[in-house]
Amino acid sequence: MAKVYTRTGDKGKTSLYTGERVSKGCQRVETYGTIDEVDSVLGEARAFATHDNVKETIYALQKELWLLMADVASVGKEANITPDHVTKLEQIIDTYTDELAPLDHFLVPGDTQSASFLDVARTVVRRAERDMWRLSEEEEVHEVDIRYLNRLSDLCFTLARYEAEVK
Repeated sequence: MAKVYTRTGDKGKTSLYTGERVSKGCQRVETYGTIDEVDSVLGEARAFATHDNVKETIYALQKELWLLMADVASVGKEANITPDHVTKLEQIIDTYTDELAPLDHFLVPGDTQSASFLDVARTVVRRAERDMWRLSEEEEVHEVDIRYLNRLSDLCFTLARYEAEVK
């Protein structure tokens, strides 16, 4: 693509991954737009992360989000996100949790800059999950994508704790 702009969206339409033209206001576009927002907030968290392992984890998540966005933008296609992706998120959560003290109280976001961005990412992921549920009421979605978002919010919470608590 030689130019960033195409002018094809100037009348409120955009193309799904399949080439189908839809309204920019449709729930499918809203959903993958929210996931794109998650990607950006995770980028902010990665830029300020103080632990190399957290930076690497976030970078890998950002690349997986591209697969998730492709799933949402591809009506009727086989899912890119698989149950193995969900299992991997659970394993990553467990690995980081093993290094943290047991949680016995609610946490107030804001202990560190990177933890704050991870907390924002967590809340945006939760919005993306709600968007996905709304989309599922209108159209077919991959159930595994919803589970992925649910675990991703848990991982963002865990990474925020790790960034705030591990010195």
